[in-house]
Amino acid sequence: MLLPALFKNNSFEDMFDDFFNAPMRSRNVAMNADVQEFDDHYEIDLQLPGYNKDDIKADLKNGYLTVSAVKNETHEDKKEGRYLRRECYYGQMQRSFYVGDETEYEDIHAGFENGILKLSVAKKDKKPEVEEKKYITIE
Repeated sequence: MLLPALFKNNSFEDMFDDFFNAPMRSRNVAMNADVQEFDDHYEIDLQLPGYNKDDIKADLKNGYLTVSAVKNETHEDKKEGRYLRRECYYGQMQRSFYVGDETEYEDIHAGFENGILKLSVAKKDKKPEVEEKKYITIE
């Protein structure tokens, strides 16, 4: 918080301390998604800026398409100095979409370019349940 110089020894220095050390008010580490429907398929675009293709995994289980991304912090080059503010996200996130019990791995195609994971999920016609006819036995 900025206070007049009357209450602080060096308000100019304190202004930068407040600026760089203020808590982050909106930290969005979720996978933002756009979902479009077409006649024969759905397209899902997931924004994953800063991730590499190797950081991302997609799985299909019980009709749910689950995308997870893991970003690990690595320090390959040692820089002198200290971080005044660090906003790059390191950790894990996950998002699931229900795509139907009939969907199989072959029905899903994925590509990753410029921080966007593009998924194409083929529409499957729900298999109509065949009603089994039962007869009463006549004796």
